[in-house]
Amino acid sequence: MTVTTPSRPATRQSGRGTSAVRGSNGTDVDVRLVARSIAQAALEVLAGTRPLQQLSRSLDPECYLALQHRAALTRKHAARVRGSQQPHSSPMVRSVRVCSISESICEASIVVAEEQRCRAVAMRLERLDGVWQVTALEIG
Repeated sequence: MTVTTPSRPATRQSGRGTSAVRGSNGTDVDVRLVARSIAQAALEVLAGTRPLQQLSRSLDPECYLALQHRAALTRKHAARVRGSQQPHSSPMVRSVRVCSISESICEASIVVAEEQRCRAVAMRLERLDGVWQVTALEIG
């Protein structure tokens, strides 16, 4: 089902032709690669294998605080339930789909496989000062 709004045409847009955009330094940046690396890093933060500070430039303040809170809850729950085991290990990105909303806004959906299950990650990326930044992040 397609929802039509004044700012978005009813036709479906493909993310394949519009995902590469010109960066501030003149190089082409593929939004799929940015989304892939941020999703991988976010799940590594939840697993406790990557420090959250490495994502400070990639996440807006609200997303940063939400991920920080969730990582703390995940570690606390894992320590209570499983002892000293890590909650997740070796997440691997399986697929990335990007939909370009405008030249400076994209939405991405990512499928990530872990040892026991697959997870979905959804994010909205906005280009601010030539840098893609996540303004909405949902991890399933």
